[in-house]
Order: sequence, then C-alpha cells, then structure tokens
Amino acid sequence: MMRPEIERMLGESPAFLKTLEQVSLVAPLEKPVLIVGERGTGKELIASRLHFLSNRWESQYIKMNCAAIAETIMESELFGHDAGAFTGATKTHHGRFERAHGGTLFLDELATTSMLVQEKLLRVIEYGEYERVGGSKTLTCDVRLVAATNQDLPQLAAAGKFRADLLDRLAFDVLTLPPLREREEDILLLAEHFAVNMAKELGRELFAGFSSEVQEEMTAYRWPGNIRELKNVVERCVYRTDPDEVVTQIVFDPFASPFRPLAANPETAGSPSDNGAAAAAIFPMDFKEHIKAAEIDLIDQAMARNKHNQRKAAEDLGLTYHQFRGYLKKYNLVGEGAE
Repeated sequence: MMRPEIERMLGESPAFLKTLEQVSLVAPLEKPVLIVGERGTGKELIASRLHFLSNRWESQYIKMNCAAIAETIMESELFGHDAGAFTGATKTHHGRFERAHGGTLFLDELATTSMLVQEKLLRVIEYGEYERVGGSKTLTCDVRLVAATNQDLPQLAAAGKFRADLLDRLAFDVLTLPPLREREEDILLLAEHFAVNMAKELGRELFAGFSSEVQEEMTAYRWPGNIRELKNVVERCVYRTDPDEVVTQIVFDPFASPFRPLAANPETAGSPSDNGAAAAAIFPMDFKEHIKAAEIDLIDQAMARNKHNQRKAAEDLGLTYHQFRGYLKKYNLVGEGAE
C-alpha cells in the first residue's frame, strides 16, 4: 500500500521549518505528543502529519474535538458503552479508543475535559486498559495519543484544573506552534496561495495580485486568528475585487461598520476613564512598573481600536511606526525577528 499524500503545509520562515523538523523527528516514535498553539495555527494539520509520517500510517486515524462533545457523553464517546448502560443505550457503542486500535487518536481541545475523563485517559496511556461505560470487562487497546490545546496546561495543572500526572504522561514531547505574527516571511506566501485558490473557486483565470499598500498592511497586522483568519481575510478581499484588478483594499474586521450595534459595558460605564480623569494613584508604588503597565495598556488599547494594525495604532499614539515598533520590542509584545 502506498503512503497517502500528506496535506501540504506552506512556509519558509525559520520558526515554521523548525516545527516541521520537530514533527519529522517525533512522528516515528510510539509516544504521546502534545500540540500547543493559538487558535488557527494549524494544530489539526500537524496532528495529521504526525500520523501519516508514523509507522501507523496504514491504520486508523480517529479525530475528536473534546469541546464539541457534551460532558455527559464524553466518557461514552471515548471509551464506548455496553447495551443497557443507561436509558436509551440499546446496543453496544464502540468508543474512539476502540475504533483507533492500532492507529492514532487525535484529541483536540483537551483542556475542556473533566477530571474524571482525565483520570481514565491516564490509565489508558499508562496501561492501555479501559472499560466501557456500564461494562465490567477490561479492554485493551494499542493507540498512539496525540492531543492539542490552545491553553496553558502547566498553569491549569498548578491551579488544580488539569491533572498534573496526565500532563506528565502527555508531555513526552510538546510541539508549540508559532503564531503567524512570528512567521512574517510566510504571510504573503500564504496570502498568495489562498488568493489563487479563491480565484479558481470563483472561476477566474488568474489572480492579479495585491497592491504594495495591502501587502504592507498584511505584514504589519498581528493576526490574532492566525492562518485561519488570514485565509478568511484574503478570500473576502479577492471576491470583492474585480477579476482583472489588483487588490487595493483589505478588510480585517468583517463586523466593522458605522451601523454596528455596540453593547454598553456596565463595568466601565461612568468610570474615571470615561471622562479622561486619571485614576487616583496608590502609594507607595514601584514607579517604573507603574509606568510600564500604563504604556502597555495604552498600546493594547490602540491595537484593539485599530484591529491590530500597527501603523494605525502608532498614528493614534502620536508615534512613528519605528518608534511604536521600539515600544513593542521593549515590552516583548512582538517577536525579535519582526520588523
């Protein structure tokens, strides 16, 4: 049987290439892997790559988004249930571990699972054993577990919200995916790829390209939604542009409108900041830390107001773009490799 073609992942930035190298090294091992990354960074693509580069590539690859499964049926979905286990259970249900036997099980949004489910996951990883819900027979399985999250699991474990022993077992190796803002060299490469595909989808013969201003805007934007957001933004601007014309306008926030209804925030209504009055200082204080916190807060507000467009945020603060970038680097709000 020929090895299936692995979905292509585009990128040439050092951070991205280093991640792919890590994937290639750990893929052949019979060990659990934890994938950590912000939303939209491609965690599911990395999980798929781990499976198809492993020795299990001919076997089952089962996926499950834990956040999409109600807590009341999570245990049944993972481990199955016997007939009569609960009202409505008329026949045996084979869970994801049973179906993934000999292959790989990918659990996305792992941090949303309950402590009970985490305890059973630990046992499966430790001993390869589990019971179906309502069953008394111990079953065994040979499954490689790959899990993903966009949350800080060590912090959750320290707060008692995630089992530390499960984290220890999962974290044989941790792949932390770089956000798009740390892959500046890849932004226009990915944008061109998404634009060409969208043009094909629209039945167009070619994509005319992006203007230099739009390219500059895309590379300056911080992409909080990462690659998923980039794809949406690019596809939106392509379909709104005439087929033979270069894209000269780009909309990062599709909700932006002078007619957008804004909900009042009761927590800030009537606060001193509403009328420009400064909050009373509390003494004694660490003056430097106080100034640092104030500057970071102003930067965050300017970025939010301008949808993370750094040039516009700099204008709002009365700074040049390079001065603004200097503040970002000073407070480690942007990667060292960014311009």
